[in-house]
Amino acid sequence: MRPLAGTAGVVTQLETNRPVFCEVVGLSDALSSPAEPAASPVEGTPSRAAGRRLADLSLAQQLVLLAVLPAVLAVLGTAALLTRQYLGGVTELVRANAQSMALQVATAAQGPLARMDRRALMRLAQSGIQQPHVQQVQVWSEDGEIVANAETPDRRREAGLQMVVPVVDDAGRPGGKVMVEMSLDALDSARRTLWLNVAVILGACVLGVVLAGLWAARRISAPIRQLGAAVDRLGAGEEASVAVRGTAEVRRLQAGFNQAARALAESRRLLHSRVDEATAELARKNQQLEVASQAKTRLLAAASHDLRQPLHALTLFSDGLASGETDPARLTRIAHIRECVESLDRLFSELLNLSQLDAGVVQPQWMEFPLDRLFDEISRNFRPVAEQQELRLVVRKTELWVRSDYVMLSRILSNLVSNSLRHTTAGGVLVGARRRGRMVRIDVWDSGVGIAPQHQARVFEEFFQIDPQRGRRGMGLGLATVQRLAGLLNTRVDLRSRPGRGTCVSVTARLAAPQAVQALPAAAVPVLPSDDEARLDGVTVMVIDDERTILEGLQVVLSNWGARVLPAQNRAEALDLAARWEAPPDVVVSDLLLQGGDNGLDLLAALERHPNGIGAATARLLVTGETKPDRLREVAAAGVAVLYKPVAPRALRQAIRAQLAKVRESALP
Repeated sequence: MRPLAGTAGVVTQLETNRPVFCEVVGLSDALSSPAEPAASPVEGTPSRAAGRRLADLSLAQQLVLLAVLPAVLAVLGTAALLTRQYLGGVTELVRANAQSMALQVATAAQGPLARMDRRALMRLAQSGIQQPHVQQVQVWSEDGEIVANAETPDRRREAGLQMVVPVVDDAGRPGGKVMVEMSLDALDSARRTLWLNVAVILGACVLGVVLAGLWAARRISAPIRQLGAAVDRLGAGEEASVAVRGTAEVRRLQAGFNQAARALAESRRLLHSRVDEATAELARKNQQLEVASQAKTRLLAAASHDLRQPLHALTLFSDGLASGETDPARLTRIAHIRECVESLDRLFSELLNLSQLDAGVVQPQWMEFPLDRLFDEISRNFRPVAEQQELRLVVRKTELWVRSDYVMLSRILSNLVSNSLRHTTAGGVLVGARRRGRMVRIDVWDSGVGIAPQHQARVFEEFFQIDPQRGRRGMGLGLATVQRLAGLLNTRVDLRSRPGRGTCVSVTARLAAPQAVQALPAAAVPVLPSDDEARLDGVTVMVIDDERTILEGLQVVLSNWGARVLPAQNRAEALDLAARWEAPPDVVVSDLLLQGGDNGLDLLAALERHPNGIGAATARLLVTGETKPDRLREVAAAGVAVLYKPVAPRALRQAIRAQLAKVRESALP
C-alpha cells in the first residue's frame, strides 16, 4: 500500500505498549550484548594452580596458545562490532517499514474513521496485514476505542515491533490513531545467520592460527629440542654439538652451546688424563707399599728366625743351669736370666701370633660354651699379675653362653686384660658381660691413664705405641692381634676412653642357649704335670737341628728329664742313625729349616720311607722360628704338631708327652 499524498508534513509519534516498547528500544543493545567483551577482572597475579598448569605445557603448546588467544579475541571483537552495526541497521529498516505502513493506513482511514464506517476500516485493516511482515493492524477512535482490528493467525503476542501514528483530517485535527505491528522473524533469522557466519569465520580463523602457530612453534622449538638432546648426551659423557641454523637468537645460543661443549670436552679429556696419571701414580705407590710390606715380612721372618735360634738355645740352657743347683746366689741369677728370656719370648710370641693371622693358618673352631668358664680362666691367669702390681682384678660371674671360638676369644680377652693391667697404675680392671638382644657384649674396663681422642683410631694399628716409655715395653701388637681375631670371628671391637679416667674396650659374641657342659680344646686349658709326670724315663727322643747350641741345649734338658737322646744336625746324620738303631725312637723332634735348604717335613718323610725308619708308633713334633706366611700355611697343612721358638722347657715337655699319649691312644684296638 503506497503512502497517500499530503502526508509529508505529518508529525509521527511512536507509541507502544510498555513491555514491548522496552524490548524494542533495547533491541540492538540486547542483540549485540553477547559479543560485548566481558568486564575485565581485577588485575592481579595468576593463581598458583593456573601457573603450575601453564608451566606443565610444552614450549610449542605455549606458543600456539599465545598465538590463538589474541586471534580469538580479535575475531570476537570484530564480529561483535560488525554484528552490532548490522543488527542495528536491520532494526532501523524494520522500524521504517512499520512507520511507512502505519502512515499509509492512517491516510486511507481518514474518511472511514470520520464516518465511523467500521466495515471499511475493517477491510482497510485486513488489507494491511496482507503486507509482508505485518502481523496486526488496529484502528483506534479519538477516544481510544478499537474500531477495527486485524491480525495474522500465527501472531505471537509481545514478539513484534509496534508503530502508532495519528489519523488527522484535512484541517489537521486528530481523529484517531492507527497501530501497525511488524514481525521480528526476519530480524531473528538475520541474527541466526549472522552468528552462524561468525562461528564459521571464527573456526576458520582459529584453525588457521593454530596451524600457523604449530608451524611457527615447531620451527622455534625444534632447535631447542635439539639443544636439549645434545645437553643429555653431554651429561652422559658423550661429545655433542648442534648445527647452527635458525633465527639470530637461536644461532647465537647454538654457537654458545657448541663452544661450551668443546670446552667441557677438553676439560673432561684433561681430567681423564689427570685421573689416569693419578691412578698410575697410585698403582706405583701401592706397588711400592706392597714391595715394602713384603720386604718387612721377609725382614721380620729372617730376623725372627735368626733371633729365635739363640733365644731358644738360651731358654734350654737356662733351664739346664737350674737343674740340680742349690746355691741361692746362682739360683737368683738364673731367675733373672729366666725373666729376660720370658720377656723376649713374649715379644716374639706377639710377632708370631700376628704372622699366623696374616698367613691365614688360624681358622675359628665354632662351639657353644659357658662364658663364665672363660672368665674363670682369665681370672686365674691374670690375678697374680694384678696383685703383683697392687691392682684389683674383678671378673663378674655370668650365666650366659656364647657361640664362638674358645681359643680365639680367650686370646682376645687375654690381650685386652694384659693391655689394661700394663697401663693402669691405680685402681684395677673389671671384666663383665651383658646381653644385648641376640648378642653378648663383653666389656673390659680399667681405671688407667686413658687414651687421647686423636690416638683412639690408631691403637689397633701394628707397632703403634702412644708412649713407649710408659709401662712395660712391648711391640704394639696386642690390640692389632685383637682386631685381626675379631675379624675372623665376624665381630668388632669398640673402644671408649677418657684421658685420666680409664678405658673400656668391648667385644661382642653371638648368644647361645645353655647346653650340657662340653670338653674344651686342649690348647685352651694347660695341664701342669706333677714332678713324676715331668720325667721322660725310658723315652727315646731323636732331635734334629742344624744349630749346634740348640742341639746341645736339647740334649741337656731331655737328659735331665731321663730321656735317651739321638742328636742329628742334618739329613745325612739322621738317616745314618736310622740305619744303625735297633728300634725307631719314640719321638722325633725336628727343626723346620735345616742346612742346604732342607726342611723338617721332608726329613720326616725321608725317615718314614727308610727301611729301618719311623712308623706310626713314632710321635712327630716340629719346632720352628719361621714366621713367613707361606711357611706357616705349609706347616698347618702338614698336620704335624708344631711349637714355635723360643719354646719353654715346660711347654716342650708337655708337647712331647701329649704326642706320646696321642700315638699310644691311636695304637689301642
